Amino acid sequence: MTASSTPDTPLRVALVTGSTSGIGAAIARRLRREGYAVVLHSRSSADTGRAMAAELVQATYVQADLALETDRIRLVDEAMGAWGQLDVLVNNAGISRVIPHGDLAAATSAVWHELHEVNVVAPFHLVALAEPALRAAAQRGRAGSVVNISSHAGVRPKGASIPYAVSKASLNHLTRLLALSLGPDIRVNAVAPGLVDTPLTADWTAAQALWRERAPMHRAASADDIAHAVAMLVASDYLTGEVLLSDGGLNLT
Repeated sequence: MTASSTPDTPLRVALVTGSTSGIGAAIARRLRREGYAVVLHSRSSADTGRAMAAELVQATYVQADLALETDRIRLVDEAMGAWGQLDVLVNNAGISRVIPHGDLAAATSAVWHELHEVNVVAPFHLVALAEPALRAAAQRGRAGSVVNISSHAGVRPKGASIPYAVSKASLNHLTRLLALSLGPDIRVNAVAPGLVDTPLTADWTAAQALWRERAPMHRAASADDIAHAVAMLVASDYLTGEVLLSDGGLNLT
């Protein structure tokens, strides 16, 4: 773990998983601008994480593999050790595998288990580990907040593979179940992006054309668009159990 500063007690603290690039980095930067101290995380890009923590000032970085239960425990422990509190958890980290939906043989049990562990079990486990801290946030005047980053593929029969889409549909249902069981001390919501412009999707020409032609907004989302949606859910004192489909209206077509 690295810390760029050690102030007394920040106003609020947010842990954002998978936050050294793309959507996660945009979320971390947005919450930092809004006054949160942030805990950054990645599985492998430690140099980037440390540099980003130094740039954001009130930030720490923890490297952890969310496929491993021991690393998930250590991530929450180190986040709490750095700041002494945790008010917001953004479960952004996830993995995907590209498999044609008709190629059932390629969607092996190993693929199903790998995606389910990272995309469903890890977010649930992190919420369970963070629950005492998030409930303590409510005692300081505002409910703790969890935001899960899901996918358009978890709402419609789309996606890079069937195991990936099912894992995101599971995350959506998990969001609603947790909202029921953890309120009012902890609010739980999700954002389900469609296509997002990142280096990963730069050469997805067919998807880019689909969003330009059919989505009412005629473009894919930017990472900042998704960060704005997350910040809106975090800022609310009332919304819970929502899965915010953020696909520029493509679902309407």
